[in-house]
Amino acid sequence: MRGRMLIVGLLAFAPPAFANDSMAELKTGGLIYVQTSDVAMAEEQLYISRDEVRVDYVFKNASDKDVESVIAFPMPDITGSMDSDIALENTDSDNFLGFSVVQDSRQIKPELQQRVLAAGIDRTDELVARNIPLLPYSDRTLAALKALPEDVKAAWIAEGLVFVNRYDAGKGWQEDLTPAWTLRSVYWWKTKFPAGKPVRVSHRYKPSVGGTVAMTFIDQGKPATNYKDYADRYCIDTAFMKTAAKLEAAAGKGGPNYTEQWVSYILTTGANWGGSIGKFKLTIDKGREKDYLSFCGNGVKKIGPTTFEMTADDFYPEKDLNILFLTAADQ
Repeated sequence: MRGRMLIVGLLAFAPPAFANDSMAELKTGGLIYVQTSDVAMAEEQLYISRDEVRVDYVFKNASDKDVESVIAFPMPDITGSMDSDIALENTDSDNFLGFSVVQDSRQIKPELQQRVLAAGIDRTDELVARNIPLLPYSDRTLAALKALPEDVKAAWIAEGLVFVNRYDAGKGWQEDLTPAWTLRSVYWWKTKFPAGKPVRVSHRYKPSVGGTVAMTFIDQGKPATNYKDYADRYCIDTAFMKTAAKLEAAAGKGGPNYTEQWVSYILTTGANWGGSIGKFKLTIDKGREKDYLSFCGNGVKKIGPTTFEMTADDFYPEKDLNILFLTAADQ
């Protein structure tokens, strides 16, 4: 009898740290193993930059039976809102993070399941029946809503599926019918872990990068009111604060203005596999030599002009990974 399991990837919203001048990031993560201890994560190589996330796994089924599975990678929930600052570059594609997957050198074309929820009710079929694109913040979605019959608009407003967004963009007051629903998207594919054999899975996507218009954890060379949160989240130390103070002072004298950017990754999902991660390697690329970064890690080494590496054996991730970039504005 073959064992069965479910593997899922976990992504969740990271709320904006500063509501007025920030962009929210979408926290992304790896594959979760939840129903059997037969399959272990023998290796994980994780590469993170602001342009790309690459994750390469080697799984090992140590049992004497094949294990059939469904592997799923949920995209972050996307919820319509009047004042949303979600950091998405592609709002007209269902695959808004450009997710792709390869298993054992074979490109996988995963299925995509999408559901729309509003007020806790599944409204997907109604939107599909009226040819309304499901992704909020898409120009195609707004245009389709605008073309709805007036009685449908009124009903959907009353039911909390959409709302009227009133604003002045310099041409007098305008009104747009705007999605209030949440889009839940999951990529999934069927696979098998043969007994005693390794299986290699790799996936790629473009991260959602949050940010602010300034460095907010420092104020005139001293820790700002949110410093403790930053120190806990990004492991900011004294040396990093001294660097930030110098950058702040130089900006006041006509030097480049440094701003924050953030990328987060749910690393603790690796703990859901059978045992610890046998061999773990994390590589972070800050992209430009003039930029700076801070994150929590042990034994981190600089291995190139812009790259940093951490390795560990029998690694058990206890905290998620949050990376703070200080990026220089081009002058």
